[in-house]
Amino acid sequence: MKTLFVVLGPTGVGKTELCLSIARYLHSPIINADSRQIFKEIPIGTAAPTAEQQQSVRHYFVGNHSLQDYYSASMYEQDAMKLITRLFSGEEGGCAHDRLLLSGGSMMYIDAVCNGIDDIPTVPEDIRENLKRRLADEGLPALVEQLRQLDPVHWAIVDRNNPRRVVHALEICLATGKTYTSFRTHQKKQRPFNIVKIGLNRPREELYERINARVLKMIDKGLEQEARTVFPLRHLNSLNTVGYKELFAYFDGRIPKEEAIRQIQSNTRQYMRKQLTWFKKDDAIQWFSPDNIEDILKYIDSVS
Repeated sequence: MKTLFVVLGPTGVGKTELCLSIARYLHSPIINADSRQIFKEIPIGTAAPTAEQQQSVRHYFVGNHSLQDYYSASMYEQDAMKLITRLFSGEEGGCAHDRLLLSGGSMMYIDAVCNGIDDIPTVPEDIRENLKRRLADEGLPALVEQLRQLDPVHWAIVDRNNPRRVVHALEICLATGKTYTSFRTHQKKQRPFNIVKIGLNRPREELYERINARVLKMIDKGLEQEARTVFPLRHLNSLNTVGYKELFAYFDGRIPKEEAIRQIQSNTRQYMRKQLTWFKKDDAIQWFSPDNIEDILKYIDSVS
């Protein structure tokens, strides 16, 4: 049976280089499952694969969307499943693969492929644009209050400081006349291929050091200029992410540059801990150190 290998792990653990080696071993392209690397305008801050790395191994879902495009985990599920089907059958690239590699750290995107996402209705553009304007004009608290009125069950569990989550739930409520909760069935979808999950991890202090160093490397590569380029789009949910919101605060004069860099490091470490907490709940993940490439390849051969 066809097998999809899912290599996952927290930010800074060292997925990129390892996955290049695994992809070559499997003769597979890399199917990216990072929700920010899909945006072509921000390759530095998202640590997207370089042009050289993408020439070395074919990558999908890297830099294929603009920041102003609406894109969701549900849309990613549909696109990724179509691609995986085509790669397994040979309709994509002219070679039928028996083993494929999907890699990333975005929990929702990985779950979208492995478990499926609830079938949420498409939101009309006028509703999406209206809520975007209201978020800018009225602020997040007003939308949170409306969500409390329309869907108190979801209001009780949603991250009320996350505009993307609040706005999306409201979009569904307003578009359908039903609660967002009513569409969240959490039923796992069956896939016509095996899924093998490989987790990458390192000692916590080592991860901290790698993250701190990577942020400084991003600054050296031009992260500040990249952030200035997209600064006029700072209202977009796609830029409500670590690395940009801190620099935007610096551009606004609210914090000095040194503090922005410190906050990027701190918030990235916090996100890393959040990722690990999420992944550790999944008993199907087999964990390795990224340095143990030989053990990982032996495991791959033993299960496929």
